[in-house]
Amino acid sequence: MLKSSQVLVKSFAEISKNQLYGILALRIEVFCVEQNCPYQDIDGLDHDAQHIFMQQDEKIIAYARILNLRQKTGRIGRVVVAKEYRNSGFAKQIMLASIRFCQQQKSMCHIEISAQSYLHDFYQNLGFNSLNKYYLEDDIPHEAMILKLT
Repeated sequence: MLKSSQVLVKSFAEISKNQLYGILALRIEVFCVEQNCPYQDIDGLDHDAQHIFMQQDEKIIAYARILNLRQKTGRIGRVVVAKEYRNSGFAKQIMLASIRFCQQQKSMCHIEISAQSYLHDFYQNLGFNSLNKYYLEDDIPHEAMILKLT
């Protein structure tokens, strides 16, 4: 079992080729193949993002991406855990590490997420509040949520 201290935070420039390959493979495996959503995962935003991830034996097992959309608002997205590692607390570890990173950015006041609706309680337990904006994204119910940083 990995410990939260083994969560890595890297800019795009700091990610190794093997780590990048693992991150993209995991995102495509889950978001495109498993969830049956044919969309362009490589969206041009990774270069400006911070990448939060966990790896075990060189395999990326959990991941999240942080974008700074506006000076005071960050956006956590692409949160994913490899299928064989789910229900082991890794999603919570990745999200807590992502929130901590945002808290360390002194100018950041809010974090936005586009949460799959079935994960509402998971994100609410981390302090996110629904903005009551519900929508379909790739035919999957989502809702906008926000966390105010203090």
